[in-house]
Amino acid sequence: MSVLKTSNLIKRFGRFTALNGVSMEVKKGEVFGFIGPNGAGKSTTIRILLGILKATEGEAEIFGLDAWKDAVDIHKRVAYVPGDVNLWPNLTGGEVIDLFVKLRGKNNKSRREELINRFDLDPSKKCRTYSKGNRQKVALISAFSSDADLYILDEPTSGLDPLMERIFQECVMEAKNEGKSILLSSHILSEVEKLCDRVGIIRQGQIIETGTLDELRHLTRTSLLFETKQPLTSLHELKGVHHIELKGQAISFQVDAMELDHVMQYVSQFGIVKMESAPPTLEDLFMRHYEGADAGGAI
Repeated sequence: MSVLKTSNLIKRFGRFTALNGVSMEVKKGEVFGFIGPNGAGKSTTIRILLGILKATEGEAEIFGLDAWKDAVDIHKRVAYVPGDVNLWPNLTGGEVIDLFVKLRGKNNKSRREELINRFDLDPSKKCRTYSKGNRQKVALISAFSSDADLYILDEPTSGLDPLMERIFQECVMEAKNEGKSILLSSHILSEVEKLCDRVGIIRQGQIIETGTLDELRHLTRTSLLFETKQPLTSLHELKGVHHIELKGQAISFQVDAMELDHVMQYVSQFGIVKMESAPPTLEDLFMRHYEGADAGGAI
């Protein structure tokens, strides 16, 4: 069942095209990673989904409702956390959390207190005294206290320390286990890799690849390091071998996944003494898409 869906979204600002045919889908109970460099079009897409911007062309639906026309009804069931949170300077953190929770008609005080403790926030301080990380905590506590059906998180861990990032990740998994849906926009690839069921990669306002991490790993390279009895020669002539480096007695390189079997057979002829293999990460996948490409282009 689809909770969020966009079809051929186009957004132009004058002559500049920020989004050029963005189509994606988030299913019920799924964490969908929306990744791309700064300026790729992530935030523009999210603003259209939230009804802040109107798409030039295409459709955006949440819960089967039009993101622009039915924004008020949609917002009752959506929690949003931006990457740079601005709060009312004269209210305390606790007052802001209470305000956001009441706006959604919920009043789960035990959940609120639990999250305040987990995120180690002092709710009695005025928001003007908070660091960026603490402002982020207020937004996250407000979101996860609200029992939303869809969480739209746009660089949500910006400013958080590693311990708080882990707490955030736990909250996301708890929401997922309760059947909630999460759209997680991030450029922290390790975070996406830990949390997301599927990933959409956006570049210059276009979705260039969508799928599960396993489905996308065909685009990546495995890193290998070998030490052999005889000198390993002519490696550069093999198809699918990249970035060859000598490291003392060993040689390291990367191999395209589809050529791995062929390369292993070749290397084994030289008598393998030592071998190390590192599986492809989402970062490898990400960099592969941007190698030699201009990564800028969209807002």
